[in-house]
Amino acid sequence: MIWNPYYEAIDREKLYTLQFLRLKQTLERVYQLVPFYRESFKQAGAEPGDIRSLDDLQKLPFTVKNDLRDNFPYGLFTVDLNEVVRIHSSSGTTGIPTVVGYTQKDLDTWAELMARTLTAGGATKESVVHIAYGYGLFTGGLGAHYGAEKIGATVVPISGGQTKRQVKMMKDLGTTLLACTPSYALFIAETMEEMDLSPKDLKLRSGVFGAEPWSENMRHVIEEKLQIDAYDIYGLSEIIGPGVSYECPAKAGLHLSEDHFIPEIIDSVTGKVLPEGEKGELVITTISKEALPMIRYRTRDITTLTSEPCACGRTHMRMKKVSGRTDDMLIIRGVNVFPSQIESILLEMGETEPHYQLVVDRVGSLDTLQVLVEVSEQMFSDHVRGLETLENKIRAEIDNLLGVTADVKLVEPKSIPRSEGKAQRVVDKRTL
Repeated sequence: MIWNPYYEAIDREKLYTLQFLRLKQTLERVYQLVPFYRESFKQAGAEPGDIRSLDDLQKLPFTVKNDLRDNFPYGLFTVDLNEVVRIHSSSGTTGIPTVVGYTQKDLDTWAELMARTLTAGGATKESVVHIAYGYGLFTGGLGAHYGAEKIGATVVPISGGQTKRQVKMMKDLGTTLLACTPSYALFIAETMEEMDLSPKDLKLRSGVFGAEPWSENMRHVIEEKLQIDAYDIYGLSEIIGPGVSYECPAKAGLHLSEDHFIPEIIDSVTGKVLPEGEKGELVITTISKEALPMIRYRTRDITTLTSEPCACGRTHMRMKKVSGRTDDMLIIRGVNVFPSQIESILLEMGETEPHYQLVVDRVGSLDTLQVLVEVSEQMFSDHVRGLETLENKIRAEIDNLLGVTADVKLVEPKSIPRSEGKAQRVVDKRTL
């Protein structure tokens, strides 16, 4: 089922025309109204009039997260504050948060995008949608909320926390679709087992999970434990929030709403635009936002793009599951390592629980990597030799596939902290 067939299945030639029109309007808007963009365009030797095709977009400079912090709080807005009806914000590691704003039209667009997302994930007017993303300044909860309401579904705005209560409400209220982070979905499944409940006791049929990278193997674990169809969704506050792209039932990549965003893939080191199909950093330009347009925003997320037709009938370009972030990438003794790569190895082997943590440290001048992995109660209580054998097996697989030596330690069940939001997969003691 497609929420908005006219735009989601639009002919690509018509799409290009629409994109270029909206791009030109956006560029004129930011050039006239935002001093930061006017100055950065001039430094790059480009003006809106120089953009005569979509390919010319690469003549313009990138926007990065620090640009929002440097212009805190409203320096990148293109409207007066009395036109802003919503503010969201993310906490900043530097002490300065990023602030994003929405006009009423922006909120309507966001609800439309999330209606597409949830519909692709199985939501209908008859659905009961349990939203366990965080509400408040984080964009996840409210983004999913208004999308579900636009569809006409019944919304349970429970946010995070009190997981046993969440499970009870899912059972009592007949939840059919779960929206949360993938790591929290696993925690919910674990809590259900503690409560002696099986998926058959619930009416849950599907889930839309995002806000953190998760592997294909993690999808299989979630689907098996909850007996649902698990769909990946993608978004970020600076662009609009969740709903930038979403999986359809084909699960062959996430459809990126190109009537609202223009995607590019670049080499994260050189900034050069890469051909379609090559892996690199995703860059997004918004072409319909009013309050806070973003020009060539570097997301730091690693993926690939394809415009090949999808079996579902949608024509928008698809992006592969995000494999990691350039700022999440660990460099261990010269080797690039993403947490999702470790996750894939662990889940592919299938002999541990889906809960792990990477601890990076430095001994002298040498970086070290320790992989903590939970095992089942039965395995943990088994003979020590069995644990040592499995640790060696995992260590060898990591070394073989990633080319880095890790100290693998199997730990008892539930000893790795659970999260109601994004899981903390990495503890980097080198920066402490």
